[in-house]
Amino acid sequence: MSQEPISLDNALASFDALWSPRIVTHVNDYDVRVAKVEGEHVWHVHDATDEFFLVLDGELHISLRGPSGERTVRLPRGSVFTVPRGTEHRPYAPGGAAILMFEPTGTPSVGDRHDEIPDHVDATTGHALGS
Repeated sequence: MSQEPISLDNALASFDALWSPRIVTHVNDYDVRVAKVEGEHVWHVHDATDEFFLVLDGELHISLRGPSGERTVRLPRGSVFTVPRGTEHRPYAPGGAAILMFEPTGTPSVGDRHDEIPDHVDATTGHALGS
């Protein structure tokens, strides 16, 4: 872990892949990840952990499925949202976005259960910054 400040702008500028998070630092047993996103991710569920999102640029939408049906939250730049553990969800960004996520180290980007993974989604537990 770096003992120097990390510029999120520089971190995001260091890669182009969409839906392929980079780990910028760790906090206890959690990864702080950044990602560039555009289009749709995959419906998925994290059974044992919540998933925190902060929109750094653009706008992110997150569709959620629950006992009362389906709804979508819209997150403009500067907004945060936490998807509760066990909630089926699908992030998407029609116009593109840059996001920061806070998740336990080793959490798969496609959750514990998911639909078929499209080619544009990277099924990963996060990549080291610069890879």
